[in-house]
Amino acid sequence: MSEAFKPVIPTTTNEGKSIGRFGYRTPAEEVVTELGIDLSDRVAIITGASSGLGKEAARVLALKGAHIIIAIRNLEAGQKVAQEIQQSTGNTKIEAMLVDLTSLKSIKEFADAFIAKKLPLNLLINNAGVMALPTRETTADGFEMQFGTNHIGHFYLTQLLTPALIAAAPSRVVVLSSMGHAFSPIMFDDVNWEKSYDAWRAYGQSKTANALFALELNKRLSPKGVIAVSLHPGGAMTNLGRHISREYMIANGWMNEDGTLHSIFKTVEQCSSTTVYCAIAPEVLEHGGAYFEDCNLSVPSPHASDPEAAAKLWEVSEKLISDALKQ
Repeated sequence: MSEAFKPVIPTTTNEGKSIGRFGYRTPAEEVVTELGIDLSDRVAIITGASSGLGKEAARVLALKGAHIIIAIRNLEAGQKVAQEIQQSTGNTKIEAMLVDLTSLKSIKEFADAFIAKKLPLNLLINNAGVMALPTRETTADGFEMQFGTNHIGHFYLTQLLTPALIAAAPSRVVVLSSMGHAFSPIMFDDVNWEKSYDAWRAYGQSKTANALFALELNKRLSPKGVIAVSLHPGGAMTNLGRHISREYMIANGWMNEDGTLHSIFKTVEQCSSTTVYCAIAPEVLEHGGAYFEDCNLSVPSPHASDPEAAAKLWEVSEKLISDALKQ
């Protein structure tokens, strides 16, 4: 971890506008139960849903009958989770498909395979991610790992699936950002951190990219019936934090010496609620491009809600992908 920059725990929760009856500690299952929406005619792709928040989102959406496609790079793990969800919910429309978000080739193969199924695509949840890699790593196509996985991979996946989303309109794209977006704007002069690398700033840039991507995607697709939103799910102990040591968490106030977590942390069930809310709540349709937290509208940092930066990021992302595909 970089000694030059230390992320801090926020001392306040959501400061946005309340538009619903759910909040900070609401579990995801309560959201689907209270909304009571039948999802049996909807197809959802969720990336990284073999564990943590993605797995819980898949489970609770399955409770209401949704056809869930777990898009995962470990197909065996995804198939195991699909079977677990089938057994626990009684919903047999759960399947796993292979995709490695660090590989443009794999993403294209996944998109082609999904389109070949001739299914509608009502919901795309860009959930997968990596966080705070201690040393700089790159994807198969040469992108810095956090920017490449969290943003570029999902950007390309969404582009390839856009025709399916439009065909199934009204449809939604839900992009998991994070309060970590506050750690860095987009470093347009060095998006791949080749000059110098800071684990947390690189993570922050990728999460800013997620919020800006949703903003620009909504601008482009909402006239065609596709809305996009981004969100901060909250903090929970999941595999996302596998690169963060116990010692680091204690030193930075995230965890007490006895192993108990700071009260700001949520359970996995609570952290999944905003994803599920954004995926199905009717009122979200009125707030395309917005940033959510605790099942309510929230206010991201100015650099994560700048329309000009969002448009520029789109152009940069397209060029990065185009150049990589030529190699």
